[in-house]
Amino acid sequence: MKGKTFVPRLHDNTKTMEQQTTLIDTQNLPDHREVAIDRVGVKNLRFPILVRDKAHTSQHTVATVSLTVDLPHHFKGTHMSRFIEVLNHHGTVIHVDNIKVIMRELQTRLDAEAAHVEFEFPYFIEKRAPVTGASGLLEYNVRFNASAHQKHSEFEVTVMVPVTTLCPCSKAISKQGAHNQRSLVTFAVRFSSPIWIEDLVRMVETSASAELFSLLKRPDEKAVTEHAYDHPVFVEDLVRNIAVKANADQWIRLLFRANLFQGVLGEVAHHERAGGFAFSAVAPKEPPLFELRRSAKPDHAAKRAQRSPESAENDFTRARSG
Repeated sequence: MKGKTFVPRLHDNTKTMEQQTTLIDTQNLPDHREVAIDRVGVKNLRFPILVRDKAHTSQHTVATVSLTVDLPHHFKGTHMSRFIEVLNHHGTVIHVDNIKVIMRELQTRLDAEAAHVEFEFPYFIEKRAPVTGASGLLEYNVRFNASAHQKHSEFEVTVMVPVTTLCPCSKAISKQGAHNQRSLVTFAVRFSSPIWIEDLVRMVETSASAELFSLLKRPDEKAVTEHAYDHPVFVEDLVRNIAVKANADQWIRLLFRANLFQGVLGEVAHHERAGGFAFSAVAPKEPPLFELRRSAKPDHAAKRAQRSPESAENDFTRARSG
């Protein structure tokens, strides 16, 4: 308009407290389908954290975070923003104690009986070559997984450890050499007292034919090769070696699994890609979960010896006819 200055009207996103209180909270509306949901929340959230380091007190890393709660059947939805608020409120220092606090706050803020949190992150350990002492960092994936139901909580630590396994059969049938393979062991435990990530990693590495290093000179490579040749292990050997070491540790309360590449909760297994073969080898120990040092092992050999030849023959006949 002539003679007047035009001032554009800006859109104002701010609202008074009175205006905000009139907004409908859709998530809190009732739902009449009567279907509860076990877990609802956020996942694949990248978040910087500070974890405890045995050699250097602490270590900065970046975690992929999942935060979930149960949703009762009478609620339509949950408030996704509150998950992020709870996480930010507790800062970047992550350890057993404040993970429990995070779960309790999720339960309170979201009116839930159960809460679950998961932090998966790369963790670096400085390793020295066996002969020259050359130093290099090796990366391990680590997962903190915790659940709370009402006032009860459980905390699980998982380490994913690359190792070398050398085939005992290949060594036994060959005049020279033996094939070996790169294995990735997933080892998950619960414990009665906090345990170092480094100690769990070491438990796995000393159970294999040889550990891995990021830096090896020729004398080191010779030593690692010969060590692997002198310590051949099948997949079954690796699983049992880890289980024996876990059983001997006074702080490890429950061994969940020791497997390669993937596993089911409650499975104790090792899964490896065999060098020179287009298949994977697996040695599972089936569920249910077993608690270390507390289960008596039945003497199956003695029971078989007590059976009469007639009963064994009847079993064979039934198996063939079936």
